This record gives sequence, C-alpha cells and structure tokens, in this order.
Amino acid sequence: MKTALYSLLFCPGLLFAQEIDQTALAKIRKEGMENSKVKEIAHQLTDVSGPRLTNSPGFQRAAEWSVSELKKWGLQNARIEDWGEFGKGWQVEKSYLAMTKPYYMPFIAIPKAWTSGTAGPIKGEVVVVNIQNEEDLAKYADGKLTGKIILVKGNADTNPTFKPDAVRYTTEDLDKMTNSQPFGQSNFTPQRANSIQNARSFRSRVDSMMKAQKISLELAGRAGKHGTFFTSNGVSYKKDAPLAGPAFEMAPEHAGLVARLVESGIPVTLEAESQTSFFDQKLTTGNVIAEIPGTDPKLKDEVVMLGGHLDSWHSATGATDNAAGCTVMLEAVRILQAAGLKPRRTIRIALWSGEEQGLHGSRNYTKNTFGDYQTMKLLPAHEKLSAYYNIDNGTGRIRGIYLQENEGPRALFEKWFAPFSDIIDHPTITSRITGGTDHLAFDVLGLPGFQFIQDGIEYGTRTHHTNMDTYERLVMDDLKQMAVVVASFVYNTAQLDQKIPRKELPQPRPAASAGK
Repeated sequence: MKTALYSLLFCPGLLFAQEIDQTALAKIRKEGMENSKVKEIAHQLTDVSGPRLTNSPGFQRAAEWSVSELKKWGLQNARIEDWGEFGKGWQVEKSYLAMTKPYYMPFIAIPKAWTSGTAGPIKGEVVVVNIQNEEDLAKYADGKLTGKIILVKGNADTNPTFKPDAVRYTTEDLDKMTNSQPFGQSNFTPQRANSIQNARSFRSRVDSMMKAQKISLELAGRAGKHGTFFTSNGVSYKKDAPLAGPAFEMAPEHAGLVARLVESGIPVTLEAESQTSFFDQKLTTGNVIAEIPGTDPKLKDEVVMLGGHLDSWHSATGATDNAAGCTVMLEAVRILQAAGLKPRRTIRIALWSGEEQGLHGSRNYTKNTFGDYQTMKLLPAHEKLSAYYNIDNGTGRIRGIYLQENEGPRALFEKWFAPFSDIIDHPTITSRITGGTDHLAFDVLGLPGFQFIQDGIEYGTRTHHTNMDTYERLVMDDLKQMAVVVASFVYNTAQLDQKIPRKELPQPRPAASAGK
C-alpha cells in the first residue's frame, strides 16, 4: 500500500504552488558567500583534529569541537548522542619503514588500521609471496614464513596517467545521468556480493596463516599511484576480535621495487618500527546532534535533517572524506542562524560516526529514532521526518541531486535549484540511486534521503581513503557554494506546508547489506 504522502505525486499543486522566500534566500547567499567560515571549520576538523577513525582521540576532538561550535552558534540540544557499541578505537603513535639494502630508501607507508605495533625496531630480509588462490596458500603453510618480513605481492596499476586527476562534470556527463539507465545499488548483484564475500574470506585465511606462523611483519602494496595509496582495515575493531600482528600498507611503487629486486635474485633488507594504541575503555560511541527549533506550533514537531560522516581513515586527515561534507553541513546551519531565519519545522544536523565500517552511526540512529529496516517496525518519529540531505562525495561543488527513484519532489527541487543558476552549471536531477553513504540509512526505511550530485574533482584518483586526503585537497569556493545550496534546500523544506513526498514503504530486509 502506498503511503499518504506518496499520493502527493498526483496532487502537485498542493506542494509546488508555494512560493520561495526570496528574501530568505538572499540572506543565505549573502552570509554564505561574504562571511563564510568554511576555511576555519575545515582547518579544525582536519589539521587540528587529525585522523578521525571512530572511537579514536582524533574523532573525539572533532566531535567535541563541533558540539562546542554548534552551541556558540545558538543551536539547541547540541550533544554527542550514543547509539550503541562500536568497538575499539585505534591510532598510530609511530611509523617508520625503509629499505637498507641493497641501498637506503625511505618508503611511503603506514600501519594498517587496528593492527599491533612491532614492539620496537625490527630489521630483516624480505620474502615476497604471491598468494592468489588456495593452491598458492598451500605453498606457504609449512612454516617457511616464520619470523620473516613478508611482502604480499599486489597487482596495482602503476602505469602513467593520460587523463587529469581532477575533473568536473561536463554537460554531456550530467545529461547521461538523466538519460541512461539507473545505476548504483542495482548493480550490486548477488554474484558481485558473493565475489566480495569470497575475497574477504580468502584474505582472512591468508592473515590467519601468517599469524599462525608468527611472521615478523606483513607488508602490502595497495592500489594507487604517484605515491598515493588507498588504506583498509587490518583487523576487526570489535571488542572480542583477536589482536592482529604488525602490518604496513605502502605505495605500490615501493612495493613493486622490493618485489622486482627480490625476484631478480637481489636480497632486500628492510627496517621498520610501528607503535599503535588501542582504546577499549569505552566501546560505545555516538553521533554529533544539534537542532534549530521550529517556530510553527503546528509543524515544529516535524524535522528536516542534514548530515555527513565525521569519521575518516587514518593515513591522512580525511579532508574530502568527509570533513568536506561536515564542513558544509556545519556551515549551512551557521548560515541559517547568522541570517536570523526562523524555520517552521525543526532543523536537525547529524555528524555520523562509524560510516567507514558500514554506516553504523546513521543506521543505528535511524533504528533508534525512526524504525528497524530489518523488520519495518516503525516508530512514531517516522511520520515526523520530512527529508534528510547528505554530503559525502568529496570537495566538488553541487551539480544536482539523486532522487533515489523518488520522483515525488522532482518539480519542487527544480524550482529550488532555479535561483542558483549562476553558481550551479546545468543543474541536474536524476532518478538514479547512488549508494555508499548515510542517506541509505533513511532510504531503506522509506524516508526521503538524498545525496547531492557533486563534481568528482580528485575523489576517485587522489583523495578517497588515501594517504593524501589532506586540507590542501579542499576547494574552498566549492564548499561555499555547497553550504549555500544546502542551507537553502534545508530551509525551503522546513517552510513547506507539507512534508517531502515519499516512496512506497519498502519490504523488510533482514539480510540487507550496509557499508561503503
């Protein structure tokens, strides 16, 4: 059965005849463009807070600073709201890896997340292993690796690049989003899911074999190029997970150098030291939450939400993934406060934790607040949410919005984009589903959850989960534009006489996958 709001698709006049408050939009634009604080906010979340792995000191610094600023700006109920148990925090205290023979060379590398340290400096000759299948695994299961420094041979593409790392969408690119077949979650087929699960299971067996043989250190060349590499989990963060031995991830060029030398018969000696800390005194964690209270007696109990994930990976300061999104959302609510606007509905910002390990912060928040997607047992607040808006695709400016196959608000969003034609080139609204971030926690419950279309810039080539995701990768003018657009969408949503139209309620998903 369709929800009552879904019927608004067939009564557009009820929703779309409402005029935009041009005076309010002018105030939003003036504050966001002339008095922007995005540089200051981004500096605090990246340079000052540092890497923000969930439950790490860096995450806590960023969360506490955000709460403090939200209170200064006049938002209400600003807090870190616990959602449940995440697991252990972790951070790197010291990291060093270099080749000493046949000549000296420092390497670009960092310990894998949630791995233990080396218990002091170590030095030894490298053994290169190539384990791609069960047959390969069997070759090394007889104790040959005990006490060795192991390099797991990778297959990263390190060829020269003939396209720019940083790109913006062309008009043709955006047209393809609206004219071609939907993509996203629909491409995540059972076959692909099974393949990923098999790969993880095999990798777990490789790790178990190395641990059983008590290797001295594991090294892995990761995907990437030009000194940039993509990071990953080293072991589960859960409280009962066994302690993983020391492991480094490294630039593929340096891993390739070692592999070629060893395979040509030239011994390679490395020295390394890593010190890491685990934080397991408090296994629960939370999201940053704050509100601008609604002023309309009939609508103030309804909510418009905006958010992005505050946690990051550990090899850099998580600038584009996702300090950019949090900077934009913090700036958006600051703009609304500084402009003196009084929304009819309550506006609630959320900065999520645990996104990188599977949308844990947003999924648990929506479960605790709106209902359980696995059973579709809904809570009263489910009917009170109008919409949720998310930013988590890097530093690139907004070019449109993904409807998540919810055609109800299309005409409304077209109307809302129109005043920004001077700062949004070819605004695009596509029915496509996009995945991999926190709006999915709302969408899976049938709630209107939207991710904006953003220019990719260097997201897929240089910054997303890499050792180069730093403050320098942020485009401040793009962050300003995003904050103004988001603030306007949030305010317009808060002022509507009705809530944003919804899709049909989905069926329960007891085995639904979550993650990035």
